[in-house]
Amino acid sequence: MSTLAAASTAVSTVSTAASATSTGEAVQFWILGTVAVVGALCTILMRKAVHSALCLAATMIVLAIFYLANGAYFLGIVQVVVYTGAIMMLFLFVVMLVGVTAADSLQETLKGQRWWAALCGLGFGTLLIAGIGNASLTSFNGLGQANAGGNVQGLAALIFTKYVFAFEITGALLITAAVGAMLLTHRERTERAKTQREMAEERVREGKHLPPLPAPGVYARHNAVDIPGLLPDGTVSELTVMKTLKDRGQIRDVSAEAIADIKALEQRSADRLGRDEAGRDELGRDEEEAKR
Repeated sequence: MSTLAAASTAVSTVSTAASATSTGEAVQFWILGTVAVVGALCTILMRKAVHSALCLAATMIVLAIFYLANGAYFLGIVQVVVYTGAIMMLFLFVVMLVGVTAADSLQETLKGQRWWAALCGLGFGTLLIAGIGNASLTSFNGLGQANAGGNVQGLAALIFTKYVFAFEITGALLITAAVGAMLLTHRERTERAKTQREMAEERVREGKHLPPLPAPGVYARHNAVDIPGLLPDGTVSELTVMKTLKDRGQIRDVSAEAIADIKALEQRSADRLGRDEAGRDELGRDEEEAKR
């Protein structure tokens, strides 16, 4: 009896030690969990859609780290490659393609969508609380049994058996999002597109700048799109920079630096010319002395 009692005590001690969380795991959870929660809150509170998408990407990366820390290596890599790398980039592509601004994101285009969103958020919160409560009250066997045949095989068995409908519905939602993006960005052309010849003739009739626009930049070390070219008198040429950069105030004026470089080059040329003339004079004197 004493042997059985000692064995049961040892088993309970081992199970308690296995279920205990180490200090490193606790520190990792609280730090990354805080980042994930802040990213999730910023996703729904940011005014700009692009910023919300970036915050959601940060939350997905933190979830991938959680998966890797818990032994779900394949799921962690899929979280980074598929969700963060592909689906989030699809979200950003759609947002940039459609051109959603802060005013559009605050304008309610569908009646009752805020109430539906609040109801869905409440339902999701209830499921989350129920999941956390279940995890706190019950004990788990760990990932050893789930990954007995390998992490990929175990994940595939769950996706295509227990969670096959959720997997297919998620795929249908992604396809619907892609089709909706194409429909929103498609514009029916109301008139025939102009040919290159017609646009050239129109430019001639309007008296616009006929030859190609000059390239930006002053010297090779300043050959950039945000640096205007200089005219012969040293003034800035407005034709060498984009109107968008000018409106943003992102033009760098290097005319003073260019003039200083020109003066320095002229001074070096004058010094070299002076040394050449001095050398020629000295050579002439040597020749005269040789003749004498």
